[in-house]
Amino acid sequence: MSHPSIQEIGEEIVEEFSWFSSWEEKYEHLIEMGRQLPIIDAAYKTNERLVRGCQSKVWLHAESEDHRVVFRADSDAIITKGIVALLVRALSHQTPEDIVRSDLGFIDTIGLKAHLSPTRSNGLVSMIHQMKQYAGNQLNH
Repeated sequence: MSHPSIQEIGEEIVEEFSWFSSWEEKYEHLIEMGRQLPIIDAAYKTNERLVRGCQSKVWLHAESEDHRVVFRADSDAIITKGIVALLVRALSHQTPEDIVRSDLGFIDTIGLKAHLSPTRSNGLVSMIHQMKQYAGNQLNH
């Protein structure tokens, strides 16, 4: 079975967020996504896997499976965990090329950056950067 593209997943996410009229409801949806994030192995909760530039702790683990990148993540903050869950959903099981080239336009479409505090917004950018960096490293091997 082929995995949907980043673009297709982004469209699904935009549609889901359009169901909610208020940002309180959208935050609830984000928190729920975080709750559904598969538990990361405790062995991956190391300082090396912490995303730099995030105010709360975000652990990001990536590995290669069948020429695709699989991300696992966790955070000690519920909103941040929802944000990383959104990114894992969009970028996990994608090829390194697609991850590096992705624009993740759906993030702006749903208005996420505009509704995050500056520190969370910086954290979001840091998470994306780290995920793309990992994918880029895979390309170079």
